[in-house]
Amino acid sequence: MGCGPSQARVLSQAPISSNPDEFFPYQGSGPWHTSRADSVMQPRLAKSGPASSEDCPPVTLQELLKKAAEEKGDKLALKVERPCPSLGSDGGAPPAFPDEEWKAWTYREYYDESRQAARGFMKLGFEAFDTLAIWGFNTPEWLLSALAAGFAGGKVGGLYPTDTPETAAFKIVHSGASVVVIEDKAKLERLIPALAQRGEATTRIKAFVAYGFEPEAQQSVEVKGSAKPVLSWSQLMTMGKEAKDSVTESSADPLELRLKAVEPGHCAVLVYTSGTTGEPKAVMLSHDCMVFETRTVLNLARAHMGLCAQAEQERVLSYLPLSHVAGAMVDICFPFVATATTPAWVTIYCARPYDLKVGSLGDRLRIARPTIFLGVPLVWEKVADKLRAIGAANSGLKKKLGNWAKSKGLKNSKARLMGGDGAAPFAYGLANKVILSKVKAKLGLDCVKFGATGAAPIRVDTLQYFGSLGITINEVYGMSESCAACTVSTDQAHLWGSCGFQLPGVEVKAFKVDPADISKKEECPRAPSMDDLGEEYQGELCFRGRSIMMGYLGQPDLGADHVREIERKTAETIDTEGWLHSGDKGMITKHGMVKITGRYKELIIGAGGENIAPVPIEDHIKACCDGVNEVMMIGDKRKYNVALITLKAVGANGETPGTDQLDAGARRINPNVSKISEALRDDVWIQEVTAAVKSANENGKVCPNNAFKIQKFMILPTNFSEEQGFLTPTKKLKRPIVENAFKKQIDMMYSSSETYVRYED
Repeated sequence: MGCGPSQARVLSQAPISSNPDEFFPYQGSGPWHTSRADSVMQPRLAKSGPASSEDCPPVTLQELLKKAAEEKGDKLALKVERPCPSLGSDGGAPPAFPDEEWKAWTYREYYDESRQAARGFMKLGFEAFDTLAIWGFNTPEWLLSALAAGFAGGKVGGLYPTDTPETAAFKIVHSGASVVVIEDKAKLERLIPALAQRGEATTRIKAFVAYGFEPEAQQSVEVKGSAKPVLSWSQLMTMGKEAKDSVTESSADPLELRLKAVEPGHCAVLVYTSGTTGEPKAVMLSHDCMVFETRTVLNLARAHMGLCAQAEQERVLSYLPLSHVAGAMVDICFPFVATATTPAWVTIYCARPYDLKVGSLGDRLRIARPTIFLGVPLVWEKVADKLRAIGAANSGLKKKLGNWAKSKGLKNSKARLMGGDGAAPFAYGLANKVILSKVKAKLGLDCVKFGATGAAPIRVDTLQYFGSLGITINEVYGMSESCAACTVSTDQAHLWGSCGFQLPGVEVKAFKVDPADISKKEECPRAPSMDDLGEEYQGELCFRGRSIMMGYLGQPDLGADHVREIERKTAETIDTEGWLHSGDKGMITKHGMVKITGRYKELIIGAGGENIAPVPIEDHIKACCDGVNEVMMIGDKRKYNVALITLKAVGANGETPGTDQLDAGARRINPNVSKISEALRDDVWIQEVTAAVKSANENGKVCPNNAFKIQKFMILPTNFSEEQGFLTPTKKLKRPIVENAFKKQIDMMYSSSETYVRYED
């Protein structure tokens, strides 16, 4: 296994081009979007540079998978533990399989089986421009199906494994899915009644294919009064083989005819937004925007960190939802694009479905030893919690050595921030060899060349903690609508608290936008530094370029009013100059680094009209009290701010709220208190949280005046989770829903004279 990042020099400013020829000119007034699934969005090519046809020729995903198979067909592409062991009677995960016992697919098999599955889908009635919906956890069959949809002339629309049956039914109908690939029997049983509520719009569905269970012989389910077959994966593949065998030399191959008609500007993937309000919208991503995005990030990572620079295996652990844009880019697109265009080859290791829930992801990490690892903030913070708890339990010489090594690691990481001298402190090599490298090996992160975080804001203290271990977490920022990252930081250009610099070939700017017309805007001046937070520097972050979405999908099956509404929402997102409006408030420094300061929809408008960004205040409280899990400020159009606070609990993983048992750092606040229900009335706990709130209130950077301060708070008896509808699948807080759910408790705080208000049902 190839391990370890290359040692990169540190830049003094972001590597951003000012050459206009390296950006698409956007001449005319557009429109620069479409809501039709069968439209072609011509590649937005620059004259030169990364976005040009010379550096990144327009091509389909399927063409690149073919190239990977032709050039490195014997290299491993996919790996999974089969059969996946069930959880033990104690709820724990059985030991990981040794690497050599994982079931594997080569790139030749990946290519051949994707095409075979495509023939099977076509036999079931999958037409050109149709959508293949997939509902389940990450497996090779998920990936094979996703590529098969393109081979069959259509697109893939993934569903989150945690979607409710009602949400899944909406996405299946809205996407225009003709075939539904489904993981387990329970999902199918819950889906059918939900589809029944969708009426005539379900008539497109031709069949269901199961990859996680074996359907009964000749099984079918009724959808809108019609029986739809339920096939096993092996039956689908047999059907595909028979279809291939029926092709003769004298007859045209239906698969090749379909594939020949697919253009780089056609839609390849639908990504449903996990927005905090309203029904999800389907982002249409073309083959070209996905390939450009992947190659551009890959080229940066190759130049700055040595990823894919050598003829060796690179590895990814697939555990984030493949239905999310990050999963689609890192787990689906990146491996074969990198394998086709660099000396390296990339192998995907699939995690077990329960790894995040039961905390056994580390078992897979230690087998896969990924060289690229993307974690949402919750994942990084959970790992940090465990490590801090272990460190706090140490004593004597072991504790002193650990603290010494981490202090060296932190100094080294600070020296490697942008503008630093990059010089390792005295004895850092020894600290890394004796202690830090062993910690990284135990985590399974000792081979990481490109560690990254995205999808939600991450706390600076988390970045600093991993920096003390010698692990650089690079922030990426973007949206589904921008095909994932539009900014990225690398080991050469990295600053804690910044989400990086604009991708080559992509424009990112901060604008003061006219509230009545998004096309009327004025660019904000660049801030002198990250700490200069004057309002004149801050505006809405907007981006444009080759990686921007085609538009939101309008589904004609849902009526003309629906299509017009989606077209309106698309036009409210992409203006007449092609700028995609993010809704995020931020700024760009003179050195080219982007900083997010808030989200416009989340801003609290104080009694005096102040625009209050809650996240920096909330993060400060969490950093000050290791027992706090989540903080949510409330105060919009109210006389002052209050906060709902949750504590770290066993089993609280974002999907479920967890138990009443305190976990990790929360256990150290008061060793005599082991439950949340006890902490609610414990003086030590109340004092600790009060002190953290007071610290935020007294910090001039996050609370520049009294309007920003939190006057009262309440500790909730449970954590926020997807299960309750309080978090999105990417673990963003659905603030309006939380505020509505706890309206009674919020009113209690505003009517109380106490700083800490005890929770009551």
